[in-house]
Amino acid sequence: MKAFCSWSGGKDSCLACYRAMREGLEVCCLLNMLSEDGSRARSHGLRAEVLMAQSEAVGIPMIQRAASWESYEGEFKRAVLALKEEGIEAGVFGDIDLIEHREWIERVCRELGVKPVLPLWGSDREEVMEELISAGFEAVVVAVRKDALGPEWLGRGIDDRFVDELRGKGIDLCGEEGEYHTLVIDGPIFSRRLVIERAEIVDRGEVTFLDITGFKLETKG
Repeated sequence: MKAFCSWSGGKDSCLACYRAMREGLEVCCLLNMLSEDGSRARSHGLRAEVLMAQSEAVGIPMIQRAASWESYEGEFKRAVLALKEEGIEAGVFGDIDLIEHREWIERVCRELGVKPVLPLWGSDREEVMEELISAGFEAVVVAVRKDALGPEWLGRGIDDRFVDELRGKGIDLCGEEGEYHTLVIDGPIFSRRLVIERAEIVDRGEVTFLDITGFKLETKG
């Protein structure tokens, strides 16, 4: 079955895509929603061109759609309807247990006539992080909520020590409440590695971001 993956560039959407592919789905497209001006990802604040480079590194084409929060659902539906015309029958999503997200996904997919696939749904947080690390994914922190983590966490890689420190702070290991967001730069579904060359720390309200301004793709092996 051909599917698209709802893509943020972070660990959950990437791991969901990985699981879906291992379960036999043919992920043909990554669907990424941008801010209204089309410059940044609506979810993680990453520059659109960084995510496009990540798509090249993975080797799966990406469709990006700009939207305000008010027009988000309509733009998302239009993008999926266009994909349906190309034979897409399912959508892969990286949600773990936020019920309001699942309800939205199931309603929208039902209205569009595509099958919702949530490979991470109901997974234990510890197991998700363990699988991410043991499978060989490399992810770095690109956003932190100020009331949860300080700017010193930006740029940190996801590893066992990272998980231990989150556990010690009593923070959701997967950051499901927006405590932190990540960018995956390498892993088993990547044909090339995304290398961050330049970045700066930027404050935007309640969240501090790592604004990646320089990057390149590197051949693996």
